[in-house]
Amino acid sequence: MITLTDRAATELKDLMTSQNKASAALRVWVAGGGCSGLSYGMALDENEPEADDKVFETDGVKLYVDTLSLGYMEGSSVDYVDDVLGGGFKIENPNATSSCGCGSSFKTEDSAGGGCGSCSSGGGCGSK
Repeated sequence: MITLTDRAATELKDLMTSQNKASAALRVWVAGGGCSGLSYGMALDENEPEADDKVFETDGVKLYVDTLSLGYMEGSSVDYVDDVLGGGFKIENPNATSSCGCGSSFKTEDSAGGGCGSCSSGGGCGSK
């Protein structure tokens, strides 16, 4: 299961309303690449879920996650955080054994990891 925090659900509702996509879902996936070996992706999806998608719902906001990605993200939550550079969505993944300073790249015990230093934000890698 993947959940949204209350803050993330509120921010997503506002975002979907402002983009006239009130019936969209948040699609979350894992792809190969990134400085730690795997990277997260997120996008608003106005389509019906794919055949291999799992659908989760928090406070009226739907999340679509394909089964392959879910294997890397089971138990994760999507949060909205504010920092000095502004706000954004962040995935808290209990399966990540390390992640990069960019926050969008991670490694699990079962995944092959890449080297550090290729984050576009200039952040370094660190253990979770």
